Amino acid sequence: MAPLLGVDEAARLAEGWRRQGKRLVLANGCFDLLHVGHVRYLSEARALGDALLVGVNGDTSVRRLKGPGRPIMTATERAEIVGALASVDGVVIFEDDTAEALVARLRPDVHAKGTDYTAESVPERSAVLSAGGRVAITGDPKSHATRDLIRLILERFGERSGERFGEKPGAGR
Repeated sequence: MAPLLGVDEAARLAEGWRRQGKRLVLANGCFDLLHVGHVRYLSEARALGDALLVGVNGDTSVRRLKGPGRPIMTATERAEIVGALASVDGVVIFEDDTAEALVARLRPDVHAKGTDYTAESVPERSAVLSAGGRVAITGDPKSHATRDLIRLILERFGERSGERFGEKPGAGR
């Protein structure tokens, strides 16, 4: 399991990897309900270097970016799940809407973004270039989205989902 790091810890780790000659990749996102698109994005991102740090948007950031009702899980829970992936070497939670400050602090060799971006549309592009890195687009075509997964669950199960699975009221997990 990859550790959950503070920004200062992540910066020290990144510097240590640089001294060892390792290529650092930084990826970021909300990761509100981990799905196969996230896994493919992070796996491909990891293949671009020797170490992968993942920035996870904090709860207030996700609320601003995704709207009411989001996030579904807390930042700490989302970070723990992302950190459980074999491709991830460390996770850091950040509260900004973009990872520009994180990029400036960690100075990754590669900043990976999903296929819903182009190399030119990545919000952190100028920060990446200023830090001497490059932008890479990774993952499969954007055919997976948390909002679509939420919509599908609601369509299939709605408010009375427990009864559809034969659960008794108050049965818990």
